[in-house]
Amino acid sequence: MKKMRKFILVGSIFASLAVFAQKNMIDGVIWIVGDEAILRSEVEEQRVRAQYEGIRISGDPYCVVPEQIAVQKLFLHQAKLDSISAGDSQVEMQVNMRINHFLREIGSKEKLEEYFKKSFSEIKDEMRQNIANQMVIQSVQQKIVGDLKLTPADVRKFYNSLSADSIPMIPAMVEVKIITIEPSIPLTDIERTKNQLREYADRVNKGDADFSMLARLYSDDIETAKRGGELGFMGRGELVPEFANTAFSLQEPGKVSRVVETEYGFHIIQLVERRGDRVNCRHILLRPHVAPEIKMAAMERLDSIANVIRNGKMSFEDAALEFSTDKETRMNGGTMTNAITGTSKFEYQNLPQEVAKSVYNLNIGEISEPFSMINEQLGKEVYVIAQVKSKTPNHKANLSDDYQELKMLCEAKKREEILEAWIENKQKETYIYIFPEWRNCEFHYKNWIK
Repeated sequence: MKKMRKFILVGSIFASLAVFAQKNMIDGVIWIVGDEAILRSEVEEQRVRAQYEGIRISGDPYCVVPEQIAVQKLFLHQAKLDSISAGDSQVEMQVNMRINHFLREIGSKEKLEEYFKKSFSEIKDEMRQNIANQMVIQSVQQKIVGDLKLTPADVRKFYNSLSADSIPMIPAMVEVKIITIEPSIPLTDIERTKNQLREYADRVNKGDADFSMLARLYSDDIETAKRGGELGFMGRGELVPEFANTAFSLQEPGKVSRVVETEYGFHIIQLVERRGDRVNCRHILLRPHVAPEIKMAAMERLDSIANVIRNGKMSFEDAALEFSTDKETRMNGGTMTNAITGTSKFEYQNLPQEVAKSVYNLNIGEISEPFSMINEQLGKEVYVIAQVKSKTPNHKANLSDDYQELKMLCEAKKREEILEAWIENKQKETYIYIFPEWRNCEFHYKNWIK
């Protein structure tokens, strides 16, 4: 299964860029797949990139890498036959997300260019093509596999086919319910924050200050502050509505907006550039300071709510619905959802650190003492009590406790088998030529050389 993943899964976020230019090496065609050529430089770039990212290549890289590229070209060839393409808006959204990630990591466009030895436009163009290819390959694979419908009998048969040594270990899991309180901020503190932002806006609009410098110095959005508050090009749907409405109403680059309130805090926005239905803006985010006495009041309120639940006067679910300010959990009885798996079960390492620490030694049904944590989505400090809904120790998978996990493994195996068979058939009907000096390999698929 691991071998197959090397060929069919899209790469990590770094796989969209060539890490080092190889323009000075002797280049040439080494494989032909359909009407597509594989160049020596393509293989070298991917080999160096894997080495740089610490990705282990099992086998001779000059055999493994060109075969990986060839499999991708089979899928891309099928995409042409089926008229499958990637949506421009989706590609552009992914490009901007990844560019913003790199800028956060590296610090500036100039450093990015120096790092990748390419111009910013070349980096984006290459990334755009790679992302489009990844999306197309995913679409082709989904069409080939179709909608897998497994019955309990299929899962049982798969489980019974596993040897004792190959039955997977299921790590310790926990289900957690939380009640969250975001403390109320006095109006005087809110007005003080808004006045501070109005002062920044006035200074910029009068030419007395640079927006980027103010963002670096004062913005509470730590990541964008490193880039002078710049967000990168985004569509309306990528921004919260209040922010988007103001950002898209700006017409003159350089001018600064009025103060805008969102769930993240208070902002002022400066238009950098507009391209069709996408805008690039800078912003400064400020959050009102929470006084110690307000924090203490929130903790005391949570302590009272916990005691009401412990005394049986209210269920945790009803208390979450009535008191919690966390919109992600309050309508679900406070139960947290694992964004990785889509279920309510978490490995401890995937819980927020403060939550994991608070529930690790609790028994099922017990409620933690109040604690504070940072809401990662909003970047705000919130106050929480947690209850353990269920706990499962580390164990070997079994059908009664781990049906969903085993079903996912069974689906992955079925998917792998379908794609393996498709690739082997596609090899037979596609023109493939490998130049002689590149044939002395033990390939994963046996039908490359005809």
